[in-house]
Amino acid sequence: MSKVVYDGWMVRYGRRKIGRSFIHMRYFVLETRVLAYYKRKPQDNVVPIKTLLIDGNCRVEDRGLKMHHGHMVYVLCVYNKKEKYHRITMAAFNIQEALIWKEKIELVIDQQDSVMANGNKAYTSFLYKSGIDNGRKDSSSDRESQCSHEEESEDQPALLRRTTIGNGPPESVYDWTRETDSGLSNQSSSDQVFSRKHWRLVRCQNGLRIFEELLEVDYLPRSCTRAMKAVGVVEASCEAIFELIMSMDATRFEWDCSFQYGSMVEEVDGHTAILYHRLQLDWYPRFVWPRDLCYVRYWRRNDDGSYVVLFQSRDHPSCGPLPGFVRAHIESGGFNISPLKSRNGRPRTQVQHLMQIDLKGWGVGYLPSFQQHCLLHMLNSVAGLREWFSQTDETHTLPRIPVMVNMNTNSVSSKKEKKSQENSAHSGLSLDQMHAASRNSALMDEDSDEDEDYQLPEPDQEAYSVKHEVDIKRIGFDEEPSDQLDLSGFSGNLRRDDRENTRDCWRISDGNNFRVRSKHFIYDKTKIPAGKHLMELVAVDWFKDVKRMDHVARRKGCAVQLASERGLFSLVINVQVPGSTNYSMVFYFVSKKLVPGSLLQRFVDGDDEFRNSRFKLIPSVPKGSWIVRQSVGSTPCLLGKAVDCTYIRGPNYLEIDVDIGSSTVANGVLGLVCGVITTLVVDMAFLVQANTFDELPERLIGAVRVSHVELSNAIVPVLEDNPPSI
Repeated sequence: MSKVVYDGWMVRYGRRKIGRSFIHMRYFVLETRVLAYYKRKPQDNVVPIKTLLIDGNCRVEDRGLKMHHGHMVYVLCVYNKKEKYHRITMAAFNIQEALIWKEKIELVIDQQDSVMANGNKAYTSFLYKSGIDNGRKDSSSDRESQCSHEEESEDQPALLRRTTIGNGPPESVYDWTRETDSGLSNQSSSDQVFSRKHWRLVRCQNGLRIFEELLEVDYLPRSCTRAMKAVGVVEASCEAIFELIMSMDATRFEWDCSFQYGSMVEEVDGHTAILYHRLQLDWYPRFVWPRDLCYVRYWRRNDDGSYVVLFQSRDHPSCGPLPGFVRAHIESGGFNISPLKSRNGRPRTQVQHLMQIDLKGWGVGYLPSFQQHCLLHMLNSVAGLREWFSQTDETHTLPRIPVMVNMNTNSVSSKKEKKSQENSAHSGLSLDQMHAASRNSALMDEDSDEDEDYQLPEPDQEAYSVKHEVDIKRIGFDEEPSDQLDLSGFSGNLRRDDRENTRDCWRISDGNNFRVRSKHFIYDKTKIPAGKHLMELVAVDWFKDVKRMDHVARRKGCAVQLASERGLFSLVINVQVPGSTNYSMVFYFVSKKLVPGSLLQRFVDGDDEFRNSRFKLIPSVPKGSWIVRQSVGSTPCLLGKAVDCTYIRGPNYLEIDVDIGSSTVANGVLGLVCGVITTLVVDMAFLVQANTFDELPERLIGAVRVSHVELSNAIVPVLEDNPPSI
């Protein structure tokens, strides 16, 4: 068997025949002669979904960033230049991981190329590695894409789609990072006739050096400032800074004070996109109209590890001028992100931010202070980057390039069909046999999702971990049949009735009625039916009193005490409803002992801050008036953030007292609900929110349906001042 050079989970990226992109998590294995991927980590002699033989004719093409449902993935394509359709497209949510794979695959290609005896192939490889000296540090993606087989069928009259990915910026975008005195010979705009030769330091502020370009021009529009750039040092890696700069989500508000709103208008290719951007300018906003932009953004990665991001304004039919905004014009701009030598073990990066912008407007040209102020306001984003990383934990990594909203694409949800085939035993497969077995898969169109036909059957769609069943156990309790629990003898004053259309009762709600975070939620925000509950709901009490009822688990003879006698753990959720008469609906969940290290165990034994940040409710009103259903909604809510929660930890139980009256909004909704409570059917699901990959997928603690409750049937509980130890 060949030696494994590198392996791990990556994304298989493709495009369906109807045009929509798709992603599947797959386990990729790179050996000395083969690149293959599987649905899960391979064991024994499992046949891969697809393989690609690696030799000197293979290339790794950098296809840049692609969007999938708002998520940006960094795409690589490994192909054989002699077989057009024999290729594997892989992607990563993190650019560092993609670069590692790219380096490892290129290393294997070089090793295979070195053993080839054919002189022509060796000469071709030499040309491929050497590149062409064009006066700058060419990016590897620029060179590799000269052999690209990607076909772009759509015509782009406004901005021509490049026949290859990463050959360089569009002709209309000036690359100011090139050290050349040739000026703007490639610019067609008549007002861009100056050359970029010398810079003059004009000031230092916020730890940045601010430079102004020295110009020799015949004419410069009154409203167009000179090009200026800010230069600063940020203690972070180039990749982390690049990912942050490319984002246009809420994170940008934390470092870019000139950002108000941004979205994608069109994705031209993996390195070029058209964006819409609203500026947040603080210069007399009551008298100056807001500005917005529509511009081309191009990026590339150079071989020295630096990144270049270029901006240039561009008209687009889907992004015309908007009422109430003045459309500004970027003459040229962008970022140059270059690595520096590390200091004290921390990475250091030089960030240059250049901008030359025409803010337009009939009176702007007569107010030079406005131009200067706004331009410096935008350049200060470099200082924002530095401070953002200085106040962030050193171990923090961005899991993906954040979401950007697409202006002209309506997301269409679709159901994925699962296909499976009988598992057959494969033993003693040689390299050639494995390649032959997957030949049909190799000839399959890469722009389709039909590789589902070639994968092993799975019990579910969670292909992210080889120990999925163990991960499920770690979330809550051991998966054992519920009939092993002795649930006899538990009772509350609100009766249980599992029949439909019954009144003043409760029953267990099906977990599949609720959608929770899937195993891969942190990547694609998908949710799945919740399935089986972690705990059993054994009783519900409906109490009333003139005062608020706290710590109801101390009541003699309650379900908590019975569970403790049987060696079971109890979770009590006491929903407190304030008013002239205080009501409490108490839910008793029981199960076996907590699994050490599980999310639920950490919630039960954690501090109140952790509990408040994780305790979640998913409400629903299947039956009731329209105004009540709209007021309650079905959006998950972190109860610890919305209302006051009190946690009482006993030897064998945890009680959570939820004070609905502590929130003005919740109290208003509650007042509406209480007036018509006898007409309502309410579903409630309780769970602990999962935030990390190890904690996912989410599991419900339990769910209950309460039907047509009568206020008059509530009873006054007898609570002991000195409860027995339970």
